[in-house]
Amino acid sequence: MLVVAVVVVVACKKPAEQAVEEEPLLLLDEVDSSESAEASGPVADNSRCYVCHINFDGEGLSAIHAKADVGCEDCHGVSDAHCSDEDNITPPDEMFAKAAINDFCKGCHPDGKLSEGKKYCTQCHGKHVMEHRTRRWDKKTGELIEDDKVRMLTDEMLKDK
Repeated sequence: MLVVAVVVVVACKKPAEQAVEEEPLLLLDEVDSSESAEASGPVADNSRCYVCHINFDGEGLSAIHAKADVGCEDCHGVSDAHCSDEDNITPPDEMFAKAAINDFCKGCHPDGKLSEGKKYCTQCHGKHVMEHRTRRWDKKTGELIEDDKVRMLTDEMLKDK
């Protein structure tokens, strides 16, 4: 039986002592100008996530939140096990099934309204999805449900663990 502890992080602003001193790795020039805004303070450092998820560096939703000092970890948790798993079979701490997206977004954007014909915030705000997946997890339980079986470690190396 798989038991998963889910911690919902609703941290819209970080304390000043966590502020990033230098501008972190962001390809902000690539962000659609209709979604861009100048950073008015500290910028979230998402470089740890962009090591593997470079497709989100410059993606509209990620960039606009980073400029407001809201980073990947604020929504998806610290995800240490996920970040250190080179085989990418460990899910991030927090994932969002479509039905949960709006409620989570409204934790920081309570006045958020959906455009006519849209069901989810992310249908208009960025392309915040993995276009190509080699792994899929059940977003509620974290159970691995699809896996291409490609590993950085060999089966022999895994047996030795």
